[in-house]
Amino acid sequence: MNRRGFMQDLFKKSLALSGYLSLFGSERTNGSNLRKTKNWVWITPDLKSSDDDWKRRFEQLKNAGIDALLPEIYNGKAVYFGSSRLPVKAEYLERLIPIAKSFNLEIHAWMWTMPCLLEDIQKKHPDWYMVNGLGQSSLKKPAYVNYYKFLCPAKEEVQDFIQGTVKELAEYDIDGIHLDYVRYPDVIIAKGFWPKYNVVQDKEYPEYDYCYCETCREKFISMEGIDPLKIKEPSKNQAWLQFRYDEVTNLVNNKLIPTAHKSGKKISAAVFPNWKDVRQQWFEWKLDAVMPMLYNRFYLADSEWIKQFTKAGIKSLKYKTEYYSGLLVDKPEKFEDYIRKAFEGGAQGISLFSMKALSDEHLKILADILNK
Repeated sequence: MNRRGFMQDLFKKSLALSGYLSLFGSERTNGSNLRKTKNWVWITPDLKSSDDDWKRRFEQLKNAGIDALLPEIYNGKAVYFGSSRLPVKAEYLERLIPIAKSFNLEIHAWMWTMPCLLEDIQKKHPDWYMVNGLGQSSLKKPAYVNYYKFLCPAKEEVQDFIQGTVKELAEYDIDGIHLDYVRYPDVIIAKGFWPKYNVVQDKEYPEYDYCYCETCREKFISMEGIDPLKIKEPSKNQAWLQFRYDEVTNLVNNKLIPTAHKSGKKISAAVFPNWKDVRQQWFEWKLDAVMPMLYNRFYLADSEWIKQFTKAGIKSLKYKTEYYSGLLVDKPEKFEDYIRKAFEGGAQGISLFSMKALSDEHLKILADILNK
């Protein structure tokens, strides 16, 4: 299929998604008075900037219309806060909290969820990791990139381990916890990445299809009476697909959300628009907010795709979850278009990736859009 054909097909799928998903929710922003929206920015670690540097940057963000910060605090291999259980890279969160508060900016600690690169866990608990349809552990043979060493959400020990990170972060004077990679590895990766990883994924292939570990197999056998390894076409077996969706949903709804809420913290997640491809049925999650990463160029789509997926995503939500369109910081003229399409789709705000990419011109564009 050529690029034009693919874009048309993707656009049709985005419209189909709106009909396929349960029609919950409605468009929540009519395009007027956009300053009442709430806007976020993801922040990758920066240990070199001084407190004065952060003060200048946060003041710029606040003046442009940013309300909440998502600093990356756990990246699967180290943490950037004073943890008593995980390897500490720096007490970075402790530095940012008072500075953010001085500008009335919310802080929601951004943490990786399923990928785990911790040497201690790898050595002591290799059985915690997901296994693909060929019987290969993500620990030994991760898909696509080396950090795709995903833990299996079906294991109670894994659930408790991840819950422990949320619990530690919730003890801080922050506004919330932000979950990332709360999913399976991509069984089909966004088409824009196919050349990069030298793949053609016209269907689901077993080397990218997770998880077939003993725990998952035993649980599914007890529920359905069949070993998933014996399913001839796993991608068409709805019970097996739903089993994986439900394992992630159980982790989020029954472990992580209650832990955050118990400490009075909000909880949100960065999620995928192509949720089936990562086994991430996020519209079933009882989160305070979702931030679908509508990085249209990854999907070889134009900006209209952002609008359509924003509409479809909002309609799919089952609970009173706030919806913020996640956008890439692109060239200024594209950046402006992305923002407008997100608001036209009904987003309650936007979340930008990332602060490092935001120039003065980008911030002026954001401020102009919000203040009109």
